[in-house]
Amino acid sequence: MSASNNKNIGDQEVDISVISKMVSGYIQSLNRMIFEMIRFVLKHAIILAVLFALGVGLGLYFDKTQKTYNNCLIVRANFGSSDYLYNKIDLIYSKINDGDTQFLKSIGIKDPSKLTFIEIHPVVDIYGFISSTSNSENDQSFQVLKLMAEDGDMKSLIKDRTTSKNYDFHTINFVTRSFNDRKDILEPLLKYLDNNEYFNNMMAVYIENSNSKIEVNKTMIAQIDGLLSSFAKENLESAQNGKSVYINENSQINDLVKTKDALVRDSGNIRKELQSHDKVIKESSTVLNVHNTRTIDSKLRVVLPVTFLLSYLLIIGFVNFYKKQAALYKEEKL
Repeated sequence: MSASNNKNIGDQEVDISVISKMVSGYIQSLNRMIFEMIRFVLKHAIILAVLFALGVGLGLYFDKTQKTYNNCLIVRANFGSSDYLYNKIDLIYSKINDGDTQFLKSIGIKDPSKLTFIEIHPVVDIYGFISSTSNSENDQSFQVLKLMAEDGDMKSLIKDRTTSKNYDFHTINFVTRSFNDRKDILEPLLKYLDNNEYFNNMMAVYIENSNSKIEVNKTMIAQIDGLLSSFAKENLESAQNGKSVYINENSQINDLVKTKDALVRDSGNIRKELQSHDKVIKESSTVLNVHNTRTIDSKLRVVLPVTFLLSYLLIIGFVNFYKKQAALYKEEKL
């Protein structure tokens, strides 16, 4: 038993000794690495300081002069002009990518270099899309959506571009290199989108029909008012003569009052629709010049110094690696 115990103790001492040597070796390696880093920094201190200062200086300059701004425009595409709107925005996007400043100037943008990006997305409102149809068509519209979604996800369908073009409102996002006023990009863009002969003719017909409907409703309301005034006069005369007057809830008078109320509401709805249909592409709301902080804007004062220092370290590392490998190659040849 004593011999066995002595052997176990000896093994443990050997294990501890091995572990101790390994730990000591790691510590020495770490110390050497730290020393090499300090030595490298001291040796290249001037170059590193110059690169850091240069990076900070350039970063501060670009952060101040090279800002980008997000701009958001919500529009309503009237008279079935959604496809037309999307095609026009896609065209402008392609012209920006191609650097076609001549085209951008031709649509009224005086400084095309300001405009760097544009896109369009629908304002997803599936309930508004369904309820925008007449009551008799609401259920039919929903059933069509369900049928289209049988082979896929309803959520994906309502966001699909083909479906979403049918929503009333759409968001146009564009990015500019500098602060801009409405007259710089927004107003020329809206004027360009609104300049379509076909849809402008549709708008003219719509406005004419709406005004005619209002006039017809006004005439019918006047006629109903005349009938109600006549009825009131007859009631007054009957009351003065001592005759009793009875009004039945289902009488023609009640129908006239309901008809007048419906005509008044119809005229009000038409006037409200005329307010939003006086343009082919109607501006709903606008937010301009929101400083873009999601990219490296305003962060170059940090990004550039780090980039310069890392680039220098990589170059030095590559040069040292090449020298060592070249020396080994010469030794092998000898």
